[in-house]
Amino acid sequence: MIQKDDKPATNDDELAANDEGPAAQQRPRKERVLHTRVPVVLEQELKRLAGSLRVPVSNVVRTILEDAVDTIDSVGQLAEGELRGVAERLSRHRGRLRKSAGSKPKPESVPADPEPREASPLAPLAGLVGYQPLLLARDERCGLCGRILSVGQEAYLGIREVAGGPQVIIGRECLPTSAAQQAAQQTAEQSPPTEPTKEQDHE
Repeated sequence: MIQKDDKPATNDDELAANDEGPAAQQRPRKERVLHTRVPVVLEQELKRLAGSLRVPVSNVVRTILEDAVDTIDSVGQLAEGELRGVAERLSRHRGRLRKSAGSKPKPESVPADPEPREASPLAPLAGLVGYQPLLLARDERCGLCGRILSVGQEAYLGIREVAGGPQVIIGRECLPTSAAQQAAQQTAEQSPPTEPTKEQDHE
């Protein structure tokens, strides 16, 4: 209940301004007297504090209320500033995300085509289990070296394990040999020719 200064309080258990003394009469007419109910313990504490400070109880209550309002106002301004700072940071972060999402992705570098690997020279012979000798009735090309094989020349037809594959005809020079045969051929090529004996010369 708020009353003007010219209306005295009527309730005994309310904290009135009758102990304010002459200072209360000198206040501007715009001020109001605020009556409120307080616990007995709080009333005693207020009176004890006012007695130690040698000021009216109303002044103590008024100072406490003003300090509380100022504190709340300061805390509110601080909280408002913090919230505003957070909002600005979120706005900047959102702007960066939009800018990043709107930018065109950089074209990925297309790797250069790898150099073609040379085919194994024995690739056409894959899947063969043997060779059938034959005399050519027409010109053919060797399946390994590409040399022309003439009519009547001896050649070899590749026999596949599974029928249906491409036909392979190779010449004698490209016919695969075993390691022992290759070693013997190399040894024969590297060995010097034998000189004729005296008996052969005599004959």
